[in-house]
Amino acid sequence: MGTGPGRWVLLTTVLGSGMALLDSTVVNVALPHIGADLDTDMAVLQWTVNAYMLTLAGLILLGGALGDRYGRRKVFVIGVVWFAAGSLLCGLAPNAGVLIAARALQGIGGALLTPGSLAIIQSGFHPDDRARAVGVWSGLGGVGAAVGPFLGGWLVDGPGWRWVFLINVPLAVLCVAVALRHVPESRDPHVHTGRFDVAGAALGALTLALVTYALIEAPGQGPSRLVIGAGVAGLGLGGAFVRRERHLADPMLPPDIFRSRTFTAVNVVTVCVYAAFGGFFFLAALQLQVVAGYSALGAGAALLPTTVLMLLLSARSGELGQRIGPRIPLTVGPLLCATGMLLMLRVGEHASYVRDVLPALVVLGLGMVTLVAPLTATVLASVDEGRAGLASGINNAAARAAGLIAVAALPLAAGMGPEAYRSAAEFGSTFRRAMPMCAGSLVLASLVAVLSVRRPEGVSAEPQCRMQAGVSGPAIEPGRSESA
Repeated sequence: MGTGPGRWVLLTTVLGSGMALLDSTVVNVALPHIGADLDTDMAVLQWTVNAYMLTLAGLILLGGALGDRYGRRKVFVIGVVWFAAGSLLCGLAPNAGVLIAARALQGIGGALLTPGSLAIIQSGFHPDDRARAVGVWSGLGGVGAAVGPFLGGWLVDGPGWRWVFLINVPLAVLCVAVALRHVPESRDPHVHTGRFDVAGAALGALTLALVTYALIEAPGQGPSRLVIGAGVAGLGLGGAFVRRERHLADPMLPPDIFRSRTFTAVNVVTVCVYAAFGGFFFLAALQLQVVAGYSALGAGAALLPTTVLMLLLSARSGELGQRIGPRIPLTVGPLLCATGMLLMLRVGEHASYVRDVLPALVVLGLGMVTLVAPLTATVLASVDEGRAGLASGINNAAARAAGLIAVAALPLAAGMGPEAYRSAAEFGSTFRRAMPMCAGSLVLASLVAVLSVRRPEGVSAEPQCRMQAGVSGPAIEPGRSESA
């Protein structure tokens, strides 16, 4: 940690993961401006978010496997370049179709670079310094998350929404230059043989794509043959994915890892929690601008309390979870988050930030602080140490997929029409129907935790566990440190 090479490795990984983090924190704030500039409906705004999430969730496990075999630095650099190319195309997109395709390309880049950032730290630092390095990496990522809403709002209100994407290009150039010069190559010596489960990754991605398409297009098209066909085909491919993974000798998603009751339960909690988070942050940024009349900068700044609380208190929450076990934090945390989301029902036209918005976001932020670090630590501790990377990748993919489906399904479930974001009255009424649904998902997560989560053997007060607890959990939009 005290050497120049160590600092260069940290700078590289922070720049790489920071690009993806900044992108996720600012896009939601830019959505109303994207819709107005490109003259699009609500479905296009959903696809702007979900095209990225779709390819990221579907390919992130494959991205981690590629890095382990062919070199973590090599795959990380390819991912950064790919992400920057997608960002450039997003910034220059002449229409909604090109923007959505470019977002999907960004997701592929994210799936290559995201697993590599923490893997490079894990392989590059001496074990005695690894915990501190991960802590610095996580802390700087938190600072990036805190800056993101301000930067995104300023860019959208200033030079325009396209700079939300274009800003990634110079960051990528710097990241690649530092990585090629200062980051040593590493790979897993045990994975030079065997085939990649490319077909499994394709089946998983197609399943998510078809189900997402059906959910997003249903409000505009109704129960058309295309919508129903896409939904049925998606479910069929999902079944084919499960069958393939069960019978393949070296699957991307080994079914036997779910023999751990705690691992399975925590992943169910993850799906419920991050479905609620994904739906909330997508709709809340729109609610603040469309209904409450905030500017893009104002909406981004308004959402800051959750990120600031995560930055200040996550490490202490992780230590508390080590002492008392994960069951109480994973039960209480979702209930606090559900309360915060229900308090957002007070946010309407001419809402007072101090009276209406801030209390909801403080309660939500405290709930996130309570549950995220113990959630990550429990995922890693519920399997053998040699499978910690796989467990983290699965949990990461589950969180991404949950957010993806929530952004697609929640507007449909709330009765949000294709032009809802253009009307304060219409959007406000559907937002009030959506928040109890998000809260219900969190209550379900709490019930699963209290009934099924127990302290794994690995979750103790030992110092090495504190490192894991301090790393942020899966895919909070905004705010997530990635591990694979």
